[in-house]
Amino acid sequence: MLQANTLKFLEELSHNNNREWFDANRDTYQATKENFEAFVADLKLAMTPLIPRLEEQQAKNMIFRIFRDVRFSKDKTPYKAHYSAYFSQGGRKWAGAGYYLHIQPGASFAAAGIWMPDGPLLKKIRQEIDYDYDTFRQILGATAFKKHFTKLSGDALQKVPAGYEATNPAADYLKMKSFIAEMHINDEEILRKDFVKKVTTVFTAAGPLVDFMNRAME
Repeated sequence: MLQANTLKFLEELSHNNNREWFDANRDTYQATKENFEAFVADLKLAMTPLIPRLEEQQAKNMIFRIFRDVRFSKDKTPYKAHYSAYFSQGGRKWAGAGYYLHIQPGASFAAAGIWMPDGPLLKKIRQEIDYDYDTFRQILGATAFKKHFTKLSGDALQKVPAGYEATNPAADYLKMKSFIAEMHINDEEILRKDFVKKVTTVFTAAGPLVDFMNRAME
């Protein structure tokens, strides 16, 4: 279960994003990091029926570091003001589709799908959508999916990519460069005892979408 102190730390970090403050609060950081890792371990266990290969993975290998890489960024703040984890067949570095959880006071969300796949994989996903658009449309129109997600989001091209006609029924999806289903989560939900169950239910509803995207890799 996530603790209120974990959200409090992230909120304070967002207002004090510097090394001096972080070093002075390193014990609190360590405690909240361990709390998040324990939560991810519980969520991993609940999601193993959805992704059997999670059983082989350690929770810590699903979690993204809080330290930012600022080498090529104009934003030089050294830390992320959130905790996050990615659940997939191959850990947080998996190139295919999976499930992402983002914990940030006032801006938490659960998401599923794939973000900015490389060119060859993106091409395969578009081919799969074009080839089996009826199934893809049924996935997005399923009652369980629509209960939690409104639409797919992500950057998109202005025109359909080469090889497809503008009149293609799947044209709007063929333009997309990312395929993300996202649902906002409020702070009160995060601290409830049934939050693992809540997230598992949301991710399960997106399971057919993730499976469809990963099918393109096969």
